Amino acid sequence: MKRIGMLTSGGDCQALNATMRGVVKGLTNNIDELEIYGFEEGYKGLIYGNYRLLTARDFSGILTQGGTIIGSSRQPFKLMRTPDANGLDKVEAMKQNYYKLRLDCLVILGGNGTQKTANLLREEGLNVIHLPKTIDNDIYGTDLTFGYQSAINIATDCIDCIHTTASSHGRCFIVEVMGHKVGWLTLMAGIAGGADIILIPEIPYDVEKVCEAIEKRNKKGKKFTILAVAEGAISKEMAALEKKELKKEQEKLAKKYPSVSYKLAEEIAAKLGVEVRVTVPGHTQRGGSPCPFDRVLSTRLGAYAAQLIIKGEYGYMVAVVNNEIKKVKLEDSAGKLKSVSPKDQTIMLAKSIGISFGD
Repeated sequence: MKRIGMLTSGGDCQALNATMRGVVKGLTNNIDELEIYGFEEGYKGLIYGNYRLLTARDFSGILTQGGTIIGSSRQPFKLMRTPDANGLDKVEAMKQNYYKLRLDCLVILGGNGTQKTANLLREEGLNVIHLPKTIDNDIYGTDLTFGYQSAINIATDCIDCIHTTASSHGRCFIVEVMGHKVGWLTLMAGIAGGADIILIPEIPYDVEKVCEAIEKRNKKGKKFTILAVAEGAISKEMAALEKKELKKEQEKLAKKYPSVSYKLAEEIAAKLGVEVRVTVPGHTQRGGSPCPFDRVLSTRLGAYAAQLIIKGEYGYMVAVVNNEIKKVKLEDSAGKLKSVSPKDQTIMLAKSIGISFGD
């Protein structure tokens, strides 16, 4: 008998269900006796013992279903060692619920914060396997995360739709793409959608350079400009501030602008006298059905995780390395961020065809 616990933590994405399905199908086709416990609302379910016994039938028909059938929530890693309002030791509570159910393994699906807690539980002696989920594609140690390609498709569709109205009215449009710390999603969606300017957190922008790029297009008779801007994009002036100063300045700006895109739009309009509109696709980038690419990737990742469980190999993240599914030690990945290098070949080539990064 194998007893497996599963949880999905952090922000949802399109391929969580598809990945869990891959794990379960990989197990049920190779193990006669299997019990699957789904912890509801992520780590919250593991902390407070909220779970339900699932069967293979629960995972049937969910390959194309977005979201997560067991729910999710955000439980910040930095607060995991802090007792809750009633003084409960969260880490100890998670361990006790793991042992109470006599689990052989805990399969955890999530992003960076989720992974850090997964590694903490590994350090506490639990058998853990992590599956890398995030639309940001910023998990160190894996070339790809599930949910990323689906989000690219949605953000690209949004930019595509903006093209027609921007060209019809001769306007400057900013499309704000998700990504607080890294710009993979904005970079790829921006290129795929034919954006003229792409601003990402890793390359602080100069608003003068942004305006120069817009004016350059105007002089060529191109009456509209599309900017793909990551929600974490930052100006050179802001990037030069010390951490405490930066936080104060960001708090001040947050009282005036909904996001960086609105501040940028105001600056461009003032400098160039052009009409600037902002479009924020927001959480639509997390929603809907997983694209075919993510369905295949999730199935591969889930099936490989099942093989690790069968062999009793724990303490790993299941990763994509040079298009092969491999295991990566959790301690080698947890706590690290995979950022876009300003010298990345994709950026260099994008610049060569005239895309501006505001630098």
